[in-house]
Amino acid sequence: MRSHDGADAAIKQHLAALRKLYDWLVTEQVVEENPFTSVRGPKLVRNEGETPSLSSEEVQQLFSRVDEENTVVPLRDGALIGAMLYTFGRVGAAVGMNVKDYAPASAGKKVLRLREKGGKRHRVPAHHKLRERMDRYLEMAGIGDEEEAPLFQSANRKKELTGRRLNRRRAWDMVKRRARQAGIEKAISPHSMRATGITSFLENGGELEAAQRIAAHSDSRTTKLYDRRDQRIEQGEIERVRFE
Repeated sequence: MRSHDGADAAIKQHLAALRKLYDWLVTEQVVEENPFTSVRGPKLVRNEGETPSLSSEEVQQLFSRVDEENTVVPLRDGALIGAMLYTFGRVGAAVGMNVKDYAPASAGKKVLRLREKGGKRHRVPAHHKLRERMDRYLEMAGIGDEEEAPLFQSANRKKELTGRRLNRRRAWDMVKRRARQAGIEKAISPHSMRATGITSFLENGGELEAAQRIAAHSDSRTTKLYDRRDQRIEQGEIERVRFE
């Protein structure tokens, strides 16, 4: 078997896929045995994730850049970024929502209904800052009454919404482009908004168990991987290293 030059996590994932494939081939009597049954991948223990997150200042930079224009596409972009930050939702879950999934709740409040990985459905109360962005976007877009329409839609060359769902890849390309425009140099990934929201929640006194519920994680250890509090070293702290 050819050597694998990928990261440990990728090696383990690929081995798992090969085991499942050969299990099926054995069941279908295509091959006699699974050659990957006894193959063990590298030991992988993670106490924290590697997904880059944004600081509060960088989030403000990002929103400030998006808010420079009061037209439908920037308003859509700000609402989509806000939806990921304030619900800890994956980009796929955010763009998968329809207009009806931003729904009224009690006392004038709103909820977002997301469908996460594995088809898991859950409701997240809309943060008041997110409500402001969502309401401005829907008013400008004029789609607030179109319940079955995609909530976040693609735009044409004239910067008009098309009525078609914004796909996950284009949504993430938008986030990266907006970050670059805001002067953010970090190589953010599709889970960066999720990590940023969870870290902010925990930094401001939120409990890990509550973050787990909001993120729709089955295991709190998964939620903990998105916690970046221990990675943020302040300049003042590092200045305590002195040799004079």
